[in-house]
Amino acid sequence: MAKLEDRRALITGGASGIGLATAQRFVDEGAAVTIVDFNEKAGKQAAGELGVEFVRADASDPIQVAEAFREAGQAMGGIDIAYMNAGVTTQQPEFTELTEQQYFRILNINVNGVVFGVREAIKAMTPGGGSILATASLAGLIAYAGDPIYALTKHAVVGLVRGLGLTLPEQGITINAICPGITETPLVGEEAVNMLKAANFPLIPPSAIADACVVAITSGRSGDCWCIQPGREPTRYEFRGVPGPRLSGAEGKVPPGVPQIS
Repeated sequence: MAKLEDRRALITGGASGIGLATAQRFVDEGAAVTIVDFNEKAGKQAAGELGVEFVRADASDPIQVAEAFREAGQAMGGIDIAYMNAGVTTQQPEFTELTEQQYFRILNINVNGVVFGVREAIKAMTPGGGSILATASLAGLIAYAGDPIYALTKHAVVGLVRGLGLTLPEQGITINAICPGITETPLVGEEAVNMLKAANFPLIPPSAIADACVVAITSGRSGDCWCIQPGREPTRYEFRGVPGPRLSGAEGKVPPGVPQIS
C-alpha cells in the first residue's frame, strides 16, 4: 500500500517548485490532492497534468484561504493533510532600501499565510485528526545575512510549529516544519541558480523536499523541524535547551515543559 493511501491533501503554492513536486509525490503515494495557488494559469495546468483539483487563492487573504479549504474539503470529501508552502523573498539585498511594500508583502504571505492556513486546517481536521506541514527554511534555524526579513518570517514559522506541536496532538493533529537549504525553485531565481551551479554549489531538487514531507507526515511526530540538505536524509533538528529558573521547594513548582537548573 502507498504511504498516503486514501489521504486528502491541500497544498498552497502548489503550482510550481516545492509545492508542485510535493503534489506529484503525494499523488504517487495514493493521496487525493488539491493545489491552491495565486497563479491560476499555472495552477490549472499543474492540476490538469496531475489529475488533481485546483483552487485559486491568495495565501495572505484569510477569507480566500478559508474558502479554499472549504472548496478543497468539499471536492475531496475532507482534508487529512494541509501543507502551507506558499512563500516569497524580499528580493532586496540592501536592508536600508527595504520598502514598506516589500516588508508587508513578505509578512503577509510567509507568516500570515501560514497562520491563516493552519487555523483553517485545524478546523477542517477536527475531530478526525490529520497532519499539518509548513515550509520554513534553514534560514529559520540559523543566521542568514542574505535576506534577514526572509529569515525573520521563517523563524516565525518555526516558532508557531513548535508551540502548536505541544498541544495539537491532543486533537489527533500533528504539525511539523520543513526546513530546506537552497532549493532549485523559481523562488531562488534563474540568475542565482546559474551562479550557484557555476560555483559547483549543490542545490536541492524539489523532489527531495517532497520526500521530506512524506517522512514528516508518516513519522507520527509533532513540533519538529525537518532539515533537508544535499546528499542527506531528512533530519530532525535538535534544539538546545535554555537555562530555566532556579527554584527551591518553597518557591513553587516549575510548570510542565519548562527546564529547571538544579
